Amino acid sequence: MAIYAVGDIQGCYDPLRRLLDQVAFDPSVDELWCVGDLVNRGPQSRQVLQFLRALGQRCKAVLGNHDLHLLAVSFGARKQRGKDTFNDVLSAPDREELCAWLRQLPLAHYAEGTLMVHAGVVPSWDLETTLSCALEVARAVQSPDAPEFFSYMYGNTPHSYSADLVGLERLRVITNVLTRVRFCSADDQLDLECVEAPEFAPAGMLPWYAHKNRRTQNVPIVFGHWATLNGNVSLPDVFALDTGCAWGNTLTAMRLSDKQRFSCGCAG
Repeated sequence: MAIYAVGDIQGCYDPLRRLLDQVAFDPSVDELWCVGDLVNRGPQSRQVLQFLRALGQRCKAVLGNHDLHLLAVSFGARKQRGKDTFNDVLSAPDREELCAWLRQLPLAHYAEGTLMVHAGVVPSWDLETTLSCALEVARAVQSPDAPEFFSYMYGNTPHSYSADLVGLERLRVITNVLTRVRFCSADDQLDLECVEAPEFAPAGMLPWYAHKNRRTQNVPIVFGHWATLNGNVSLPDVFALDTGCAWGNTLTAMRLSDKQRFSCGCAG
């Protein structure tokens, strides 16, 4: 059995299948870990969801910000944006089944000694806190009150995580950490504006993984979301997998057992 963690697919179904063929992925014995942003920007969001759903327990995926946006639109809590490319899901006869499958996904997955999140964590979170906070949001996504959560989900405030936060504000900042963070401060303040490479960090900020006080330093982490990293992080236990397939670059997978990487181009 092999576990392959794959970067942001974002509706790029054909590159995904080529990449899985390249590694000889066998769904009868292998597992596919998906770091989130399964949909949007690419042309085949529906086919991606159908394929991953059909893998059953052989697929372990977490929700990314684009996945949550699709769910918010499907609930009528948000309008589509001009660059959204998931109308193939919204207009599909199996829309309800696909959105129901997406809705039950977690925001963090821990197995085989490795943590998977879409974007990152803040320095004060250890593994237990990360999983607990992720579960809070997952429960909101799956609850009858999900439309209220989706309506409130958007926005950059509160600007920092605090254990004292409650209600929808708490859920929003946890969601921002797990699905949007790139840069933060040592005391958990978030910068959600800068999408550039680490050398362009805003004043007082570092990439979330670079803080010396980060309490998950003993936990291997795979993540996506940050295409401008191009998969490059100079730490032995942090693995960036978003290499910008939806932007015409490559889709990347990593075999967890030996950390070997495999990539294929966006085009055939």
